[in-house]
Amino acid sequence: MQTDRYLEPHQARQRAPTTFEDLLGDAIERAFAEGAHTLPELVACLNRTGPSSENGQAWTEQGFQALMARLGN
Repeated sequence: MQTDRYLEPHQARQRAPTTFEDLLGDAIERAFAEGAHTLPELVACLNRTGPSSENGQAWTEQGFQALMARLGN
């Protein structure tokens, strides 16, 4: 008998997210909800509403992409 399979949202997680990662995830969700669809729009929204990037500076497209690549590994 086959059991139903479902996606476990955190199945690939190797550790719990940091506070910064939680705040960033919330901010990205808000940006999408406000209609940000492109990287420049997303970065502008993050710079407007926060949080600041990991180094405390304003977000850049390159910095955001680098962080997402690092967090995705």
